[in-house]
Amino acid sequence: MSLTTRVLIALVVGVAAGVAIASSGSPMLARGAMAIEPLGTLWINAIRMTVIPLVVGSLIVGITSAPNASAIGRVGRGAIVFFIVTLFVGAGYGALIAPLLIDRIPLDPAAIASMQASAKTASNSVAQSANNIPSFTRWLVDLVPANPIKAAADGALLPIIIFTLLLGIALLTLPAERRDPVVAFFQGLGDAALAVVRWVLQLAPIGVFALALPLATRMGASAAGALAGFVAAVIFITVSFCVVILYPIAVIGGRVPLAQFTKAILQSQAVAFSSRSSLAALPAMIESARTRLGLPAEISGFFLPLAASTYRVAGAVAQPTAVLFIARLYGVELTATQMLSVVLTVVPTTFSVPGIPAGSIIVMVPILMGAGLPAEGIGVLLGIDAITDMFRTAANVTGDMAGAVVLGRRERATAVVALQPASEPAP
Repeated sequence: MSLTTRVLIALVVGVAAGVAIASSGSPMLARGAMAIEPLGTLWINAIRMTVIPLVVGSLIVGITSAPNASAIGRVGRGAIVFFIVTLFVGAGYGALIAPLLIDRIPLDPAAIASMQASAKTASNSVAQSANNIPSFTRWLVDLVPANPIKAAADGALLPIIIFTLLLGIALLTLPAERRDPVVAFFQGLGDAALAVVRWVLQLAPIGVFALALPLATRMGASAAGALAGFVAAVIFITVSFCVVILYPIAVIGGRVPLAQFTKAILQSQAVAFSSRSSLAALPAMIESARTRLGLPAEISGFFLPLAASTYRVAGAVAQPTAVLFIARLYGVELTATQMLSVVLTVVPTTFSVPGIPAGSIIVMVPILMGAGLPAEGIGVLLGIDAITDMFRTAANVTGDMAGAVVLGRRERATAVVALQPASEPAP
């Protein structure tokens, strides 16, 4: 039985058992379900502990393996263009498709009262977390870490990427006899971290079950129909965006056969789906880019770590859907101007979403406030975010890999042109 199958079975069994415990109303069974939650947390932490050495090692090797520093510059510029264009397309897609689905969700008065009551009690922690989001000026200053070791300890991945990028470019300026030992060290570091991740992934069924069981136990039956309708809407919009937009981008823009691309990213999607973390799926993405797709080193070592830490295309797709659902919950009609404001706010906000489970919930506060909606509505989404987050994270990984094959094709074409001999001048 494949690892993916075992993970899916663990997920289904955990959710089913949690729903049964919640329906039984037994405090003893509920305490038992909560008692195994630390096992799931340990599994997630075991994956996260390898992220920093893996990213740093991959970046150093990717930069120093590039034909020249200009290759990194080309990939960086291409990544920015790809990110911004697809994020706007995703936000617009969600804003256009979501109203057709949200308007069909049944909302009776009892369900509305139940969800509004849960929103008031559950949103306090989210609002407190949102207050900790730095301003744009603070975020910009923190991109250059005064202490890279502290940034690594704090899990601030983007500053670490910038520091590692500068370090890798600096290594390119050194003579080979001084550069090669340093590069060999970081290559060994990254390979060792990847090996640890493979060991941890073998425990994925246990970790997924330990996360799914207490989550399903907490979920109540109130407003189940409305929440199920919202979950179905987000899943449909997210999956259809992958099918309609992301896969064609990879096939047409990356010139990769659909079957090859689908098979290459399946393992990454499975890890992302089960762990709800783009960073946890990064090792599988790097391995697929190297072995199954044959992408250049600057793509697997530079673009993919950058995309996994900053690019949340599914957040841009799903957040307008969440805004429209909360607006309907509170009986607010959003105008076209307000929806345009939501789209324009979603795109830059996605860059601040942490690559962790439920990261997109925290950054929804400014989006709701910009649309004139109460932030308390976020509390409604907390209990079901785990379900939609699985699909969002898998879609984020799909977007990462689609960008990788598109930019990888361009890099291969550039390398071929560079290797062609110049034509001799006419006599």
